[in-house]
Amino acid sequence: MLARVFLTRVLEPGDEAGGRWVRELGAGEVVRRLRDGGRPLPGVSARRWAGIRARAARAEPERDLAVARASGVRFVCPGAAEWPGQLDDLGDARPLGLWVRGRAGLRMWALRSVALVGARACTEYGSHMAVTLAAGLAERGWVVVSGGAYGVDGAAHRGALGAGGATVAVLACGVDRPYPRGHAQLIGRIAEQGLVVGELPPGEHPTPSRFVLRNRVIAALTRGTVVVEAAHRSGSLVTARAAQRLGRHTMGVPGPATSALSAGVHELLRGGAELVTDAAEVVELVGEVGELAPERRGPVLPRDLLEPAARRVLAALPGSSAAGPAEIARVALTTQDDAIARLYELRALGYVERHGDDWKLTRQAVTSVREGRAAR
Repeated sequence: MLARVFLTRVLEPGDEAGGRWVRELGAGEVVRRLRDGGRPLPGVSARRWAGIRARAARAEPERDLAVARASGVRFVCPGAAEWPGQLDDLGDARPLGLWVRGRAGLRMWALRSVALVGARACTEYGSHMAVTLAAGLAERGWVVVSGGAYGVDGAAHRGALGAGGATVAVLACGVDRPYPRGHAQLIGRIAEQGLVVGELPPGEHPTPSRFVLRNRVIAALTRGTVVVEAAHRSGSLVTARAAQRLGRHTMGVPGPATSALSAGVHELLRGGAELVTDAAEVVELVGEVGELAPERRGPVLPRDLLEPAARRVLAALPGSSAAGPAEIARVALTTQDDAIARLYELRALGYVERHGDDWKLTRQAVTSVREGRAAR
């Protein structure tokens, strides 16, 4: 473990060359070469070798572990009981290990988790949808994973916490240094009620590239990723595309066609992501067989309870004038005798009235027919 702690201080997250060194040579051998300064590691340029050697000279893994323990943080390595095996899908870009703050077991929580991500400068609609989705998922026993940022991320965490559920914040910095600072209280609450996770050792600060690389962990850790609001260049789309590459479910919440903050989501949906509007629809995709969302239907109208033949005859009557049985039968695609029988049935139910030899819709029926046409 100490060798991997050492390497989290030396290698950047997602460094595939570093991951390959660890896979082929072992973490201990990589550390030995970095400390001894002998033969460079395979495929590394002289300039890069000098850079990572300079980092290695300042690495103090024992100190990092001591600082972490003082902050209630533990280090989880691949192969450990708490390690989420799905992170191995990242191949050589797999984290060297994860710094974890919080009492829950990361592996068990990750088995039933969903990522909720989106725009930092989200709209009220985006914030509302993130809170509602997160609360609904939490109430169904799902863990909500996000990045702890402003906007959709923060709303997702608050929605899960507000429902008394579980949530995980994956940070692009040391987990002992909450970022953004305006979310220090929220991240502290997540650490108490959930988990705060990161690849970087204590004290490390975030950078733009670290935010991007953090997103692959969110995607790999969870059963699926939901994007609530995202512009065309949103970092949350990086998470969604990483989820697609990993074979995870990728979902999007549609927004107004005129909203630039939903343009990225709509592009994602056109590219094959699943459209979702509530927690039940998310669970239908990521959950077990039989966890189906309820069927969406409009209101049941009185005319819906009629037999199909009677509905056809009713629909064949003009909206504001009377018609004879022969004309009604022709429009309803039935015989005149059958049409007359259905008309008497409909009169008994209050839908039609007789005017000499002709028939006309009652006021109640006119309203019912209009509602039926509007529902289509």
